[in-house]
Amino acid sequence: MFLHPLQSAIAPPPKFTYPFCYEPHPLCLQAAAEVQRYIASQGCWREEISRGKMFGVLVVAVPGGGMAYLAAYSGQLCGRNDWPFFVPAVFDILQPGGHFKEKEGEITAINARLAELEAAGGEAEAQRRLAEVRRICEEEEARYKATMAEAKLRRDALRADGADEAALVRQSQHMKAELRRMKKRHAEMEAEARRAADEAGREADGLRAERRRLSDGLQAWIFSQFRMLNAEGRRRDLNDIFRCETGGAPPSGAGECCAPKLLQCAYEHGLKPLCMAEFWWGESPKAELRRHLNYYPACRGKCLPILRHMLQGLDVDPDPLRLDDCGRLETVYEDGFMAVVNKPPGLLSVPGRTERRSVESILRAQWGGEAEPFMVHRLDMDTSGLLVVAKSEEARRLLQAQFEGRSVRKRYVALLDTPRLQASEGRISLPIRPDPMDRPRQVVDREGGREAVTYWHMTGVRGGHVRLALHPLTGRTHQLRVHCAHPDGLGAPILGDALYGRRADRLYLHAESLELCHPATGRLMSFKAEAGF
Repeated sequence: MFLHPLQSAIAPPPKFTYPFCYEPHPLCLQAAAEVQRYIASQGCWREEISRGKMFGVLVVAVPGGGMAYLAAYSGQLCGRNDWPFFVPAVFDILQPGGHFKEKEGEITAINARLAELEAAGGEAEAQRRLAEVRRICEEEEARYKATMAEAKLRRDALRADGADEAALVRQSQHMKAELRRMKKRHAEMEAEARRAADEAGREADGLRAERRRLSDGLQAWIFSQFRMLNAEGRRRDLNDIFRCETGGAPPSGAGECCAPKLLQCAYEHGLKPLCMAEFWWGESPKAELRRHLNYYPACRGKCLPILRHMLQGLDVDPDPLRLDDCGRLETVYEDGFMAVVNKPPGLLSVPGRTERRSVESILRAQWGGEAEPFMVHRLDMDTSGLLVVAKSEEARRLLQAQFEGRSVRKRYVALLDTPRLQASEGRISLPIRPDPMDRPRQVVDREGGREAVTYWHMTGVRGGHVRLALHPLTGRTHQLRVHCAHPDGLGAPILGDALYGRRADRLYLHAESLELCHPATGRLMSFKAEAGF
């Protein structure tokens, strides 16, 4: 039985666990301890799970009163989806006699036939013979061309001695005709060898195409069978969820992680989810960092789109990294290629020399090894607003190319430490370089500085401070701060700028909007995060 009573004096949490960043609730710790004792008692699993496996627990309220817990493992365990201590799979692709087994059998038969063809060596031998014919023909033509060159040298010498010109011309014509006949013969030899190679590969190519068709169709069918419930009682299959959330197909293994399994089972049996946690058992995989019995958030690549649907109808804890009164991180957009976060003031973009948290370190912990944060650009520690983070080196390269090519449209908002300006809009062009004696301060240097251009317009006056919209064409360090504060710029520092003006409770500069092209789809995307001032 997969429902296990949980006797505890601990009160359940007021809200359900936010699965992508959490501290395990004491009820989850109690349930997980029971699961871990059970796992340790099962010798038949020991070898497989010692290589690493994710397990999860979900504490639920039972109709009529009391609490219980459900347990799950990711994927399959020893080739099975139906171990009785754990919740069943959302859809058991391993059921005998089902559609999956039928199509899998067809694919297996194709693989067997391809192995037979490879063992017979027909395709490989035909390709080897084609390459050998080409080599022989090329060498024969090269030798004959060398012979022709030597003959030409002899004819030139005979001409110098007054030999019969007509005879020399006939010899040259004969050799050229012989080369043409040789090339024609070689072309026929290559064509015959190519036909043999094509014939040998035709069956294999057809089998590969049929295998691809069957595999793609089977994968789509599998995902259509994962009809995920949410707390409101609505079902959506994985094809629909990922098409709407990411614009693509579900990744392999979607729907087989612990969290979707646990929630699906709870909803199917009328159980109210209270809290959830996942822990790792065994060795760390080579591509990730996992520690035995440590707790981890749900994976984002496979589970984030699914859980966005499945958590609807539950009262869920807020993301503890969202921007709130304590100034924490908010994710504005995220998919498998990139994320856009709303950085609060006072938070580093990347790790510095101290142990202070940064956007990079928070995302690394938040993503739990599912993806590596690649910072595309940076914001000053005291500047808040939108920051783009790639999830792969390739995505970073494509996104950075847009910033370097100045195709990214950026808008900042700022409050200036002045009640008025001489104009309402303008363009500032002041080259900037670092001050090596007072880093991170920047200075204007018209000869050695790097080009820096900012467009601006005034949007109002608030509390005796001019409010601006700033559009940087370039992206130099402290560019907006210097351009506002410098006498040849606006001559008024941004409110709270301790480097170029006067300190306040914060730097009143915020990256409010971004417009760029998605690194995978090329689709133009716009993001906005209103300033908190």
